[in-house]
Amino acid sequence: MGTGPGVLTDPVTTAVRGGVGDSPRRPDGTLKVTGEFAYSSDLWMDGMLWGLTLRSPHAHARVTRIETARALAVPGVFAVLTHEDVPGTNLYGLEIRDQPVLAADRVRYQGEPVALVAAEHPEAARRALDLVEVDFDPLPPVTDARESVHGTSPSLHPGGNVVRHVRIRHGDEHARADVVVTGDYEVGMQDQAFLGPESGLAVPSPDGGVDLYVATQWLHVDRDQVAAALGLAPELVRITLAGVGGAFGAREDLSIQVHACMLALRTRRAVKMVSSREESFFGHVHRHPARMRYEHGATRDGRLVYVKAETILDGGAYASSTPAVVTNAATLGAGPYDVPNVAIDCYGAYTNNPPCGAMRGFGAVQAAFAYESQMDRLAAVVGIDPVEIRIRNALTEGSRIATGQRVDSAAPVAELVRRVRDMPLPPSADGDLRAMPGGVANTTHGEGVRRGVGYAVGLKNVCFSAGFDDYSTARVVLEAVAGEPVVLVHTAAVEVGQGLVTLQAQIARTELGVARVTVATADTQVGGAGSTSASRQSYVTGGAVQAACRQVAEEVRRRAAERSGADPGALDLAGGKVVTRDGVPVADMADLLGDDRVERTVEWRHRPTSPIDPATGQGDAHVQLAFAAHRAVVDVDVELGLSSTGWCATRRSPTT
Repeated sequence: MGTGPGVLTDPVTTAVRGGVGDSPRRPDGTLKVTGEFAYSSDLWMDGMLWGLTLRSPHAHARVTRIETARALAVPGVFAVLTHEDVPGTNLYGLEIRDQPVLAADRVRYQGEPVALVAAEHPEAARRALDLVEVDFDPLPPVTDARESVHGTSPSLHPGGNVVRHVRIRHGDEHARADVVVTGDYEVGMQDQAFLGPESGLAVPSPDGGVDLYVATQWLHVDRDQVAAALGLAPELVRITLAGVGGAFGAREDLSIQVHACMLALRTRRAVKMVSSREESFFGHVHRHPARMRYEHGATRDGRLVYVKAETILDGGAYASSTPAVVTNAATLGAGPYDVPNVAIDCYGAYTNNPPCGAMRGFGAVQAAFAYESQMDRLAAVVGIDPVEIRIRNALTEGSRIATGQRVDSAAPVAELVRRVRDMPLPPSADGDLRAMPGGVANTTHGEGVRRGVGYAVGLKNVCFSAGFDDYSTARVVLEAVAGEPVVLVHTAAVEVGQGLVTLQAQIARTELGVARVTVATADTQVGGAGSTSASRQSYVTGGAVQAACRQVAEEVRRRAAERSGADPGALDLAGGKVVTRDGVPVADMADLLGDDRVERTVEWRHRPTSPIDPATGQGDAHVQLAFAAHRAVVDVDVELGLSSTGWCATRRSPTT
């Protein structure tokens, strides 16, 4: 059947199931729905200790004394640590190193870590924690973000209380309009409330380093911050992703990572830490509360002339990712609309409120609440339909946003709005108590029920912005096992439920034509992949996996061409074989590999972005934009104040 060494002529089926475009099962799906999946809180090691963190009951106070002797005397306690026991730098942070691992002379929010305990049993650790003596001298807390920025509040950090100020000036900041609407808006703090609390297991290693198994969103940034706090070289801190029970942004920052490692290195025992639900609320960052003052100017027919805004985001006690959140809220603050003149000032403030950082939407959400409320008010004043005013002002491909950046990819804003408008409305309750406000409580039979229909549009950046060196690394290995080609994909990209572990395998199957693909557990033994946030992992880690696979495929084609005499540029990989463009087999991949393997590691970057101009906020800050439109239908009993659950229709642009 052959015409030469390694050359096959029988036709084969080249399609590989489970590639891009298919809908394969999640590899972790069955385990999760059956309860067998191991989350970080399930970690266990024989002989391990249990760690706990003592937290401040005050929002702002001086720490005048910490005494640990009584806690150390509790049977079963192996260590009680304070700031004096931090081996390296006692300050960490995603963008600004301003947050103590353990408070030294001052606490700046309720829940700030002060001391650590490790014991053989959780109850012994709790008893010891109660016996750590801390003397606090309470100070007046700064709780008003606007006062913190513009008033006379005392400075909470050496540089003052403004974490960042972003100024956007596009067009004429003194432009006038026929119709003007203004509004003040406030968005409260919000918690991500993921189901799996902060947890992890730290294991000391014989080389003086530590192995940490933890649920996180950003392995390499965790590693670098932990290493600095421990006074270790980064290569001595090895982090492996444990099962993540939800994230939504709150796992970008450190929580128990340094604490568990400190206790493990001090005791030379494995140490497990698991936050209670209450401690989880204290121990991670939240969505920034915002106070926003907006002014929209338009022509009499509803065409936007200008947008002016001041937004103040409450960053809480420490910076976390507040600088980046401020950038998003400012640069996206005019919304998905074509506005010729924009003047926006956005501030991030230090206060003694809980630290705030990443949560889904990352600044774009707060701004959307304000500018969409403004669009409804403008529609009412001008006297046109709220849908029409959005369509009339929608961004299109070729428009410029507030930073002056041209939208150079799809921007189907008007189409998205039309689609949600044109979807059928849900039927009225017609006496069905289950659909009535108040439900089966029988509080109303529809006599006071009115239906409200609301629309909202938003935009969000894809990937990191404003000149950040955004990249991901992928290692791809192709080898033959038991006569079959198999692929290993290894990245540090974190799976938090969004399906990245499935996507990486799909890309590998598509690019290499191999059915058996294993995605290795994410860890720091491969190059960085950045954070699982900013809608970026499919983009950058997907790009890295694809690029690495293509380099592997190039080498396989070269070997096949060398054996068969074919042109390598005319060969493809499909169905576990090397084939011509017409699908004629040239070589079996497993035979071609033999005992060898092909391995490639690629660091992949998207097109660069640029920092915005500090005076005007102008610049190509974003890689790409995603758009979304929503329609909500809510039945309200206007006499009782009860509402139905509501019906929501959503459409998103393909980039999401």
